[in-house]
Amino acid sequence: MAPVLLVYAHPYPSRSRANRAMLEAVADLEAIAVRSLYDLYPDFGIDVEAEQEALAAAQIVVWQHPLYWYSVPGLLKHWFDKVLVRGFAFGEGGTQLRGKRCLWVTTTGGDEQAFSEPGIHAHPMSAFTPPVHQAARFCGMTWEEPFVLHGAHKIDAAALASEVKRYRRRMESLAREAQK
Repeated sequence: MAPVLLVYAHPYPSRSRANRAMLEAVADLEAIAVRSLYDLYPDFGIDVEAEQEALAAAQIVVWQHPLYWYSVPGLLKHWFDKVLVRGFAFGEGGTQLRGKRCLWVTTTGGDEQAFSEPGIHAHPMSAFTPPVHQAARFCGMTWEEPFVLHGAHKIDAAALASEVKRYRRRMESLAREAQK
């Protein structure tokens, strides 16, 4: 198993421009194992043992997805419910994730201005972070500064390429740190 586990959850990957480009940008990194939930579990029938085994083997966990109704897509929420359970991720004996680093990677449809008090969403992006941050924290994980790409469906090609390069550098850095 690779030291960095990227749990990818996009319900419509063929329609994704930004998430697809980001995923393709890191797919060749040997230190990263990708688990594409919608490819693995289109019927939501999660193989809990396989997912827990992948998590236990990793040093760093990355949750990558588009922001859906200010949260994670349905299958990733289901994955949290089924995989991050008492005795594995928290509670008595639930130490499998303790001390592992967690990076939240998300894309939004709105630009950065949309995620501000005067914007359409009326709150900064940081207002939508707590549920995901708390899931990691409750499991004893170390929270990394999230990677957010705003305006995913309308970002121009040059800006997207720049963001994808920034993402690759961030993932390369995590992979190097995990391999030390």
